[in-house]
Amino acid sequence: MTTEPPRRRLLPAIALLLLAPWTAECSWGGFTLTGMPFVVLVLAPMYGGAALLIRETARRLGLGWPGIALLAAAFGVIQAGLVDQSLFNPGFLDDTQFAGTRAAAEATLVPGLGFSARQAVDYVGNHVVLTICAPIALVESYLGAGRRARPWLGRPGLTAAALLWLGGSLLVFADDGGRKNFLASPVQLAVAAGVALALISAALLRHRHAGPPADAPTPGPTPAGPPPQGRPHAEAGPPRPLWPALVVAVTYVGSTIAPGWPGVVLALALAGIAAALLTRWSRRPGWGQRHVLATGSAGLVVAAALAYTVPTYAPASPAAALVGDVAISVIVLLLVGSAWWRITAVRDRRRAAAPAGRPASPPA
Repeated sequence: MTTEPPRRRLLPAIALLLLAPWTAECSWGGFTLTGMPFVVLVLAPMYGGAALLIRETARRLGLGWPGIALLAAAFGVIQAGLVDQSLFNPGFLDDTQFAGTRAAAEATLVPGLGFSARQAVDYVGNHVVLTICAPIALVESYLGAGRRARPWLGRPGLTAAALLWLGGSLLVFADDGGRKNFLASPVQLAVAAGVALALISAALLRHRHAGPPADAPTPGPTPAGPPPQGRPHAEAGPPRPLWPALVVAVTYVGSTIAPGWPGVVLALALAGIAAALLTRWSRRPGWGQRHVLATGSAGLVVAAALAYTVPTYAPASPAAALVGDVAISVIVLLLVGSAWWRITAVRDRRRAAAPAGRPASPPA
């Protein structure tokens, strides 16, 4: 367990607690600027508690980013299938400005289970990208290399995060505006619970079978010497951070361009290709926090850009909607830009402090 002062450990935890609900519900244009503070405060226990619980679990067990993504998908299934049950409620959006999406959702109904495959991909995918991965990548990017992969909380803090998430989820489940007086069938609830447990089990299996996490700092170069017989002189490094960011951006946009079942198949195929590429690249020497930030924030940047084309949940004047969209752009640019500056500044200081002829490590 880290010996850092409690205040130093709690600051990033609080930042993640407050950032997760904003990236989940506000960053894509769902609320006006005046409504955002209320949304963040009300949903911080559920969204922020989940992000914090997933991050701490993954860092304690060394699950890496693949484990975080699997746990995030499990959270998405729990949230949409068991908590607000939007996945199974065909009229969940009828009282919002998204009521017109119902016909498109019903075009991909799964027989016997009564949920839309299109909505399942959208709900779970957005929770993975926006609710969990983006805020974790951002907050960790503001920390030094030694603090990014370490837990921030002790057991009492971890218990508090779990209770926050459970309490926030129960409030949404019990509130008329959260679950909207709908209750899924026992079969639907059992399927959602089973899928969530399968995803959690897949994430935890990494603790038993995986080696060092893919996002762990890579060691510096070894002293020069003849390479072993039959092995290449050097492994290929990762691509520039722009490329994993483009992979995520193309996947995020491409998953929405085709309607019906072809769109669902396309979205799943793009997600599979992106996962394979990112996993492969992240295992190469030289993959660092700049790559993590570019990958984790790419979906957030795209969501902020698309906010200008998306209505708010409740009717708003054109001026209020535009002000909110501009505010989203400014906030996202400040968050990502300052995180990038922080990583670059730390890397430059480390290089300046390194002895001549010896590159600094690990990479940033």
